[in-house]
Amino acid sequence: MTCLETELEGRPCGELLESCIPVLETERLVLRAPRFEDARAIAAVADDRRIAEMTANLPHPYAEKHAENWIANAWSGPDHPFLITLKTNGAPIGATGFVMPELGDPEIGYWLATAHWGKGYATEAARAVVDHLFTQHGVAAVAASARVVNPGSRRVIEKCGFQWIGVGLMRSRLLASSVPVDKFRLDRSTWASIKAWRDPILRRSVPEGLTD
Repeated sequence: MTCLETELEGRPCGELLESCIPVLETERLVLRAPRFEDARAIAAVADDRRIAEMTANLPHPYAEKHAENWIANAWSGPDHPFLITLKTNGAPIGATGFVMPELGDPEIGYWLATAHWGKGYATEAARAVVDHLFTQHGVAAVAASARVVNPGSRRVIEKCGFQWIGVGLMRSRLLASSVPVDKFRLDRSTWASIKAWRDPILRRSVPEGLTD
């Protein structure tokens, strides 16, 4: 993990935000802070009603001004977003990140351009954010939710090790109403167990016969 020094524009001089924002790398992806030069590319991939329908805050139509506003407010409050880019060419294909509330568990979220659905990118990105929260922020648990009509997102969450804990409501900006969601939680001990079994070095240290 490396650090990207950023200054968020559009703020009064005394409030310029300079922070070291992590860059998370996976096998196929680079998750980094969104930049103002990304605004046009973000708008191009986010302007799809099918994406907005499954998220809480994405508007539709999604214009370049929406991307600029999102970038201007990134990492300035409880929202900690990452732009999902392909490692091969740097192209933006979606976004992920987490909300860090004053009380309660942080919650992860994500969306992907429809052209990249079904390729495992969402799971790869979500796992990177979950690992970051447990290793760098020392949280006790992480929360996630998915609309009950979105089985694809539910699969992503379950593949990350989250356990279903019930049903709740989410306010949809697009629909201007509350919609039902499945709620999930991943605690530190479960995450640690999953990481141990996925790590080949740790697996070699397990007594023979316990990995069958």
